[in-house]
Amino acid sequence: MGVIAVLALPVAAMSHCDTLDGPVVKEAKIALEKGEVTPVLKWVTKENEQEIREQFDKTLKVRKQSNEARQLADTYFFETLVRIHRAGEGAPYTGLKAAGTVEPSVAAADKALESGSVDSLVSMINNAAAKGIRERFERTKEAKKHADHGVEYGRKFVEAYVDFTHYVERLHTDAEKPVAHGKAVESGAAGHHH
Repeated sequence: MGVIAVLALPVAAMSHCDTLDGPVVKEAKIALEKGEVTPVLKWVTKENEQEIREQFDKTLKVRKQSNEARQLADTYFFETLVRIHRAGEGAPYTGLKAAGTVEPSVAAADKALESGSVDSLVSMINNAAAKGIRERFERTKEAKKHADHGVEYGRKFVEAYVDFTHYVERLHTDAEKPVAHGKAVESGAAGHHH
């Protein structure tokens, strides 16, 4: 159940590709060093490929001028690539983020891919989901005891109940969501991955 629960988080919180140590910028750095754009093209839609190719060529020319020019050109290319990548996901671009600002769940997902084992990621997400369910359950159970002691008590119960039931509904809906064509089928409320 909990493995896909992370999809219930807001898009901004899940952003990963807009960090300097995220996979898009990592791949862009290698591409610039090798002078080969092809590896970064997978991060943008076919419609945006030409823009990235053109920006890449300009970056290669400018970065030869000086160390300062290289740093500025590289940063501009990273920003352009990430902005276009995010737009392709329907996500806003709010600038490049510092390295090390990745959500722990996303870092764990990357680590799982690197190690070839998903077990610790599954445990992490399952534990977080279980904790969230238990805490909301206890709060709701306690509020229910006093729900009939007055309108304000009743409202506190309803608030806890709504939070509890919506939380488990989001977790279950995301966990049951089918995977199609290599990516999760998304609903309006659940957001993105990078």
